[in-house]
Amino acid sequence: MTVLIVGAGPTGLTAACALLQRGVPVRVLDAADGPATTSRALGVQPRGAEVLNRVRALGDLPERGMDIRYVKAIAGGKPVMTLRLDRMRGQGALIGQSEIEKSLRDRLSELGGKVEWGTAVTDVSQDADGVTVRAGEDIHGDWLLGCDGAHSTVRKLAGIDFPGVPLAERFLFADVHLDWSLPRDGVTTWLGTAGMFAAFPLPGNDLWRIQGDFPGTEPVDVLTELRTMLPARTGLRAEFKACDWTSSFTIHRRLAGTYRKGRILLAGDAAHVHSPFSGQGMNTGIGDAENLAWKLAMVINGRAGDGLLDTYEQERRPIAQEVLSGTTALTSFVLGLGFWRRLLRDAVLLPLFNLPLAQRKLFERTSQLATSYRRGPLGPYGDRDPEIAARWTDGRWVLVVPTENDPHVAVAQQHLGEDLLVETGPELKLVRPDGHLAWHGRPSPARLRTWLETALIKIGPMS
Repeated sequence: MTVLIVGAGPTGLTAACALLQRGVPVRVLDAADGPATTSRALGVQPRGAEVLNRVRALGDLPERGMDIRYVKAIAGGKPVMTLRLDRMRGQGALIGQSEIEKSLRDRLSELGGKVEWGTAVTDVSQDADGVTVRAGEDIHGDWLLGCDGAHSTVRKLAGIDFPGVPLAERFLFADVHLDWSLPRDGVTTWLGTAGMFAAFPLPGNDLWRIQGDFPGTEPVDVLTELRTMLPARTGLRAEFKACDWTSSFTIHRRLAGTYRKGRILLAGDAAHVHSPFSGQGMNTGIGDAENLAWKLAMVINGRAGDGLLDTYEQERRPIAQEVLSGTTALTSFVLGLGFWRRLLRDAVLLPLFNLPLAQRKLFERTSQLATSYRRGPLGPYGDRDPEIAARWTDGRWVLVVPTENDPHVAVAQQHLGEDLLVETGPELKLVRPDGHLAWHGRPSPARLRTWLETALIKIGPMS
C-alpha cells in the first residue's frame, strides 16, 4: 500500500519519515519548484524536538539553533516580565523552518524517499480501494494525506469546510542584519500604545527576525515600515545592514470541519490555522503528523482496524482547539487594545508571570510537553511519559516489565510484533509510539490483552 502526501513542509515530511520508518511506502508531492530557502516559522518547541528525534531527523538542529535563555516583555520602557527558559526542562531549537525541513528531507532520503517537486494537484477522487490525484498525470495511492498548508488544495478538492475569522490587524515580518545593542541570548517584546514590536536573534552574527503589528490592508513596503517602527516602539537605534526576507499577513483562526473524509486525511495548517504567537503552529502540525502516521501504519500493516484512524481526529482536534483558543487570547493580550486592557496587562497580569509556578505552567503549555490524551478514545491514560518520550525509541511501542520473561511480553508481541521494544523497569506500563502512556496498572496479561484488542480493533470503552 502507498500513502500519497501532498505538501513537503514540516508536517508532510514528518508524516513521510514516520511512515517509511514503519515500512510504509510513500510519495511526497509538492507544487513548488523546489525547497523554500526563507526562514518562515521560527523554532521547534521541546515537544516538536522529541517528535523529530523519534523519526531521527533532529540531528544537530539544537546545536545550530540559538540558545535562548529568556523571553522578556517591556512596557513603558521597563521590563515587566521575564520568562526564564534556561530554568525549564526540554530541548528546543530557535532556528528557521527551512533548516528544519532540510533535516527532514535528509532523513527522508536516508529512508529511501524523495520529494516530487513541481507536482501540483488539480483533482482528487476516491473509492473503496484508494485515492487518485491528478497532477499532470493520474497518481494512485491507498491513502491521501493533505499536509499542504492553510490554502490546502486537498482540503478544497475533498469538499471539507474551513470556517473561521480574521483575528486582528496584519503583522509585518523581516529577517534583517542589524547592528544594535540588544543582547542575543533572548527574545524581547515591546508593548506600547503604538503597538507591539518583537526581536528574535537568529543563527548568524547579526541576523534578527523583527516583527510588529500594522493597521490597514493596503500594500506597504514592509522593510520601510519596520525601519520606522523599531526606534519608535523600542527606543533603540539600529543600523540596517541587509535584509534576507520580508512578509506580512493577517492572522486567521480556522479549524477544518473534519480531519477525515474516507481515505483522505488532513494534518497541520491544512486542518487548523491560528495566531503565530508562542510558536505553536509548526509544532502542532508535527504532532499531528506523528499521531496520524503511527496509527495509519498499524492499519496498513494489518495490526489495527480502520477505526483506529478515527481516534486521530478525536485526539488531535481538541489539541488544535486548545491552541486556537490559547493563541487567540495571547494575541488579544499582547496587543492590549484599549487603555484599561493595557493597564491590566502591564501592571497586573504580566508581573504575575514572573512567579515560578506561573512560568512553569506557561512553559508546559507553549512547549506542548503537557499535551495529554487522558480520558480520550484510547483509554483513561494518555499523559506523556516524560522518561520515554525524551529519548529516541525508533517510534516503536515500549513495554516496561519487571523481568525479561514477564508474561505481559508475549501478549504485547502477539499484537505489536516488531513494533514492540521491551525494557525492564520497576513500573509495568505500555507506552505508545508517540511517547504517551497507553496502559498500566496491576499485573494482568488478560487486562493488557483486552486493552490491545479494544484499542486496536474494536475502539470502544476501555479500562
